[in-house]
Formats: sequence, C-alpha cells, structure tokens
Amino acid sequence: MNYYIFTFGCQMNVSDSLWLDQALQALGLKPCSREEEADIFLINTCSVREKPEQKIYSLLGRLYEYTREKPHVFAGVGGCVAQQVGRRFLERFSFVRLVFGTDGLVMVPEAIKRLLKDRHLKTSLLDFQDHYPERKGYQPEKAPVQAFVNIMQGCDNFCAYCIVPYTRGRQKSRSSREILQECAGLVARGCREITLLGQNVNSFGQDKEGRDIPFSELLRSVAALPGLERLRFTTSHPKDIDEEVIQAFGELPALCPHLHLPLQSGSDQVLSSMGRKYNSDDYLRIVEKLRSSCPDISLTTDLIVGFPGETDADFEDTMDIVKKVGFDSSFSFKYSDRPGVRAADMQPKIDDETKTERLARLQQLQSELTRDRLAGRVGRQELVLVEGRSKKQGPPDTVSWTGRDPGGRLVHVHLPVERDCTGEVLRVTIVRAHKHSLSGEVI
Repeated sequence: MNYYIFTFGCQMNVSDSLWLDQALQALGLKPCSREEEADIFLINTCSVREKPEQKIYSLLGRLYEYTREKPHVFAGVGGCVAQQVGRRFLERFSFVRLVFGTDGLVMVPEAIKRLLKDRHLKTSLLDFQDHYPERKGYQPEKAPVQAFVNIMQGCDNFCAYCIVPYTRGRQKSRSSREILQECAGLVARGCREITLLGQNVNSFGQDKEGRDIPFSELLRSVAALPGLERLRFTTSHPKDIDEEVIQAFGELPALCPHLHLPLQSGSDQVLSSMGRKYNSDDYLRIVEKLRSSCPDISLTTDLIVGFPGETDADFEDTMDIVKKVGFDSSFSFKYSDRPGVRAADMQPKIDDETKTERLARLQQLQSELTRDRLAGRVGRQELVLVEGRSKKQGPPDTVSWTGRDPGGRLVHVHLPVERDCTGEVLRVTIVRAHKHSLSGEVI
C-alpha cells in the first residue's frame, strides 16, 4: 500500500509529518512521490492561514476523484483544522476514515493498521492528553543533516488572536531525558544541526512544577553533545526569554546567532489588546541585551497588521520599532478572525483596504532592511552548512549548492560538477547580496 502526506503550516507540522512518514514505513507501507499513486492520503493541517477549513475541503474534493477508480482509497485529516472540525470531516466525506488531533498523532500508525483490516471502520483521535504524548522513535539508519526535535506541545498564553491553545491544547513539556536521548541519537547517526521546537520554548518545563530543568539548562545540555555543530530553537515568546538564554548566545559555540522573536505589533495599546504581556520598551530592552551578548545576532520576527482597534498611530509605532530593531527578515500578515478566539469579538474591525495598504508599506520597509542587512555581509567569511543543490544553477561545469550561514541566511555556492558536498560545512567568502539570499566563493 502506498501513502502520500500533505503538510501545511509550521515547522512543528513538518516535524510531525516526518515522524509519521517514518512510522508508516515501519509498518511496511510505501511513500509515493505522485498523489495519483497513493492508496492512503494523510493531510496535516494548519489553522494559521486565512480560510484553512475551506482549503482542506477543496483538497479533499479533488482527492475524492481518485476513489472513482480505486474505491479502497481513503484519507486521514490531522493537525489543527482537524482538531477544530473534528468528526464533521468523517460525515462530509465518505472516503475520510480518520481524523486526528495533535495529541492523537502518536496513535495514528496503530489506527492505520485497524483501518486497513476493516474497510468499514472510521475513527477519530481528538482527545487532549494531560502529558506530552511521547512517540516511539522510528529512526532511519542515517539521520538527516538537519533535524527538528519537538520539546513541548501546546501553549498556555491564550493570546487574543491565536488558535493554538484550542487546537494543540495546554502546554506539555517533554522529559529532558527523552529530548537528550533523541538528540544524541541523531548526532550519532550523522545529524549536524538540530532545531528545538515548541510553541513557546522559553517556558519549557514550567508546566512540570519544578520536576525538570529550565530551557537555558536544556540548551546547554544539547549544545554540549559531542559532534553537534549547530543548535537552533523556535519559537520564543518575549515575555519568557530569561537572562540565562540571552547569555547562552554569547557563550555556547554551537548555538547559532539567530533568534526568531515574534513582536506582533509595535503599539503598546495593541500589544495589551493582544494579551502579549510585554510592551515595546520591554522588547527593545531584550534586543539590546541580545546584541550585547552576541553582537552579530540575526533577529527575525512575526508581525500582524490590522488587529481590531489598530489606529494609524498604532501602525506607525510598528513601523518605528521595525526600523529601530532592523530585523534581518520578518513574516507579516493581515489580521483575520479565527473562530473561538477573543479577538473575533473585538471591535472595531479594520477594513481590508486599510490592512492591505499597511501590509504593503510594512513589507516594503522590511525589503529595504533585508537588502541593507544582506549587503552588509559582503566581504565577510562565513561557515555554510550545505543543504543540497540550488534550484537555480550557475555556469557550465559547475553545480550550484545552497546552504545557510550561522545566522540562518541562505547562501549559494558554485562548485565543480563531480563534487557532492551535501552536509559539508564550507568556509566561503560572501561576494554578492541578492534580494533574499547571498552568493559565496569557497576559500
């Protein structure tokens, strides 16, 4: 039996899908590269983008066509949209036989086995658990060069615009012992870079009533693993980042000088309405401390425009703080209501024309900042971890490779055709800056 996995959304969904892929192969099922060859479709959904439910309905409508010639084909829908919509997927689409939430993912392989034995069975795995649902380690013999490791699930912050606490549940931290074992196993099998994942990694362990180590200590333990060259983490909430984590950027050689620190808005009034529990001065003080600890740190962020009640002055506050910080890059979005969250009932709503105009201005500013930040890297020497071949190839008799510097910037390098350097760390000189990337020459 062949399967095909669709993955939408965040890095945690990517990590979940990678685990699911390994688990299904351990059952003897085979992944396929073309959806028309699949007997089983699994869709890992995300609620962040606008109208996610309708997009999944559209995809399922298209996949239904494959059942006309292969009636045995069935689908499973998981992730955040599945947690929201639940059994309605089973009722609306006859070939959807499985829905699973984020805590239910661990039970999917056994559920698939039951579904294959009984073609009339439908099942849902939507209950939240009161502890982190630890997963069996289905690990390939050779680990990827870069790997994601989940350290927690869910969130306790309940920001006014955010659906995560309702779709991923309350915060549940993994055991630090399990995390370290997984990381050590990855490094032993060839992994060179690990990214620790969680909705709010800085609050790791706080749900365990002191029975586990704080995030700063977890960072130091993972960074000390012999053979690990690079360590990253995401995502951080500004209200929870502590002095020990900030200091780690200047003290741990393996910890990459890059932090994604969501700002969301530069307006104190909007931040208060969002329930973010920090203000613009708090954020700027964190940035100052980070750059004091690690002067070359690359800072990226998330921004929302058009939150209910955002005035022109509020938006200008956002533009002002973006200029002050000088982010290397940012992800920016127009606010849109999510059913069940506090912001859905907040007034006044901002009209779409205003949100569109503000977003365009913000993204133009960020494009200028990104251009300047990248131009400032030209002439520098960097260590680039090569991820694979570049989509755009260069001169004849060369192959263009793509990797990232410690700050997370994309770097393209031309090398002789006969050399495969995937997974290597190359010392390069940055020779050109592009709109969103750099080009380097091997020293």
